[in-house]
Amino acid sequence: MRTTSALFLALTTLLTVGAVVGQPTSPVASRAPLAPARYLEVPLGRIRPEGWLRDQLAIMRDGTTGHLDEFYPKLKNDNGWLGGKGDNWEETPYWLDGALPLAYLLDDKALIAKVKQYVDWSLDRQRPSGYFGPLSKYERESGKPVVAGLQGEDWWPRMVMLKVLQQYYQATGDKRVVPFMTRYFRYQLANLTKAPLGQFSEWSTARGGDNLMTVYWLYNQTGDKFLLELARLINQQTTPWTQHFAGRNWVMEAAAQQNGEHWMDRHAVNVGMGLKLPVVQGQCDPKALVAFKTGWTDLMTLHGLPHGMFSGDEDLHGNEPTQGVELCAIVETMFSLEQAIAVTGDPLYMDALERITYNALPTQTTDDYNSRQYFQIANQVQVSRGTFDFSLPFGRGMNNVFGPYAGYTCCTANMHQGWTKFASHLWYAIGATKSQSSRGPSSREPSSPGPSSLGLAALEYAPNTITMPVAGGAVATIQEMTNYPFSDQIDFAISLTKPATFPFDLRIPGWCREATVLLNGQKLRSDKGGQVIRLLRTWKSGDRLTLKLPMTVTTTNWARNSRAIERGPLVYALNVKANVNKETEKTEGIYYEYKPASAWNYGLPQAVVKTPVQQTTVIEKTMPGRFIWNETNAPIEIRTTGRAIPSWQIVEGVARQPVSTREGIYQGDVSPKVDSLMLIPYGCTKLRVVAFPVVK
Repeated sequence: MRTTSALFLALTTLLTVGAVVGQPTSPVASRAPLAPARYLEVPLGRIRPEGWLRDQLAIMRDGTTGHLDEFYPKLKNDNGWLGGKGDNWEETPYWLDGALPLAYLLDDKALIAKVKQYVDWSLDRQRPSGYFGPLSKYERESGKPVVAGLQGEDWWPRMVMLKVLQQYYQATGDKRVVPFMTRYFRYQLANLTKAPLGQFSEWSTARGGDNLMTVYWLYNQTGDKFLLELARLINQQTTPWTQHFAGRNWVMEAAAQQNGEHWMDRHAVNVGMGLKLPVVQGQCDPKALVAFKTGWTDLMTLHGLPHGMFSGDEDLHGNEPTQGVELCAIVETMFSLEQAIAVTGDPLYMDALERITYNALPTQTTDDYNSRQYFQIANQVQVSRGTFDFSLPFGRGMNNVFGPYAGYTCCTANMHQGWTKFASHLWYAIGATKSQSSRGPSSREPSSPGPSSLGLAALEYAPNTITMPVAGGAVATIQEMTNYPFSDQIDFAISLTKPATFPFDLRIPGWCREATVLLNGQKLRSDKGGQVIRLLRTWKSGDRLTLKLPMTVTTTNWARNSRAIERGPLVYALNVKANVNKETEKTEGIYYEYKPASAWNYGLPQAVVKTPVQQTTVIEKTMPGRFIWNETNAPIEIRTTGRAIPSWQIVEGVARQPVSTREGIYQGDVSPKVDSLMLIPYGCTKLRVVAFPVVK
């Protein structure tokens, strides 16, 4: 019997073609019969984060994202994705799905070298059949490579690694990737009938949309017709999310049921990934996009919370502000929305992505990005061990505390894609030139022709610089200078290798009543919110485009007739001071509890709800030199008033929400004293109240 090391030495000799690595690739248009996407993804590496966003990514590089493999035993010890007997499932690919884009966003040579080890190992040790990844049980026992599907293992972790390889190809143009994926998808097509997605686990069935996404991506690269046949097979074997979203009974049943029946269809992370399926299917069937919008609207109506995410602890669990939200669900929903933006161009999803990113995402990790919560709570007035109101309380009661491994460790590995994928989707391309991507040897068709013009769309806002080819053979470098979401002004400094005529799209957020666009200091136009505007003109080096998005204090209505205070893209929460205790649990290691050290049980006076602008004071501070999402660094405060509700107390670890009547007033006892309240951006808090009862 051949040893496994001998097996892989032979495979390396057979399949290694050598890494040919260059610069980021260019956007690629859809091929028929896939419908043209509204926007095209900008390849990884063409956007460089700056300002506060670069600060955030640098914290991740210096923290867990850049070093998880050095201390997390599951990744560190004899990793299966490097040929060992350790992790052979999702956590290594999860980590790479955030660490790899981080490496190329920061152009960090050390981190690039680290993540490339895993990429090279997968690419260079593909089996002749097309199978790839860690040794399967069959291979370990027989010493022979996988030939048939039943000899392999779970399809799911390979779906994640395919996403990693897609990003790697976009960043480098490595010519190994396209033929590698072609061979693997031929293997899938040959084996999915006898070893379907659900053969090894339900996770592959629920998350087949991720598999389908990379199949269509490769089809746009090569035009290989067998990929369309594979896509049909994957569609048949994947959880029917599109029918769930269109039929509407699913989301209502999810709100009513917390039993074990069809729980995988209520699992919030599966839902976050499942949102992607109708988006991807929408490239062939426009009705799927209608189903997606129906499903998204229903989901947020029945399960939506003020920070922009739907509940999920782990199941979907209604809209009470004491329900939990899993960190994995946040980052997966963000990625699905990023795909929805490209396919549909609908500002609804752009606004939704912004709200989640700038509110729900930053609060769930510590300043050093080394600890995180499994579940966050919207009205989170205490962080401690307990079972609370979660649908998955978890025996050790560790789901709400901060820690490297608290709760399930999927989030330890998967949280890294949130900020990195957002940074790489700040811009999208308009149209496409003929594909400049390398073609795999299996391709038998010419490049997809695509339209002749290429423009740029700024659809999410943060400080960065993008360099991209545009129409007429010019190369544009656009520096986006802003402190958004804390500032209401965004400046674009345009540099071109030569003057060029191309479209430049700008999103006017739905929360903005009227935006103003200036060109070189002169007013160009004004536009209402909730749309994407197009500026088609001849641009030249030195042009400066300014977008002003006035932010007004408003209030919004949430569960039990509570109210949240908002301004622009940010939701504001009462800043509750905390005493932090470091503890240890024998199985899950160190963790941190936050106990309230200031009063929190306030109602919001009805006058604030009726006239929020007059009843609040906005205080803008200087942006810190090195920004961290925390209470100390909050660059904006909103001052208002409140009255204490004495009976609103922590019970069984939870501050369950008092009810304001349909008339809009809480009927219980309220303190006659009016207190001054300081609110800060939700994303800067650890303890907070964001959904306030309304009092007189």
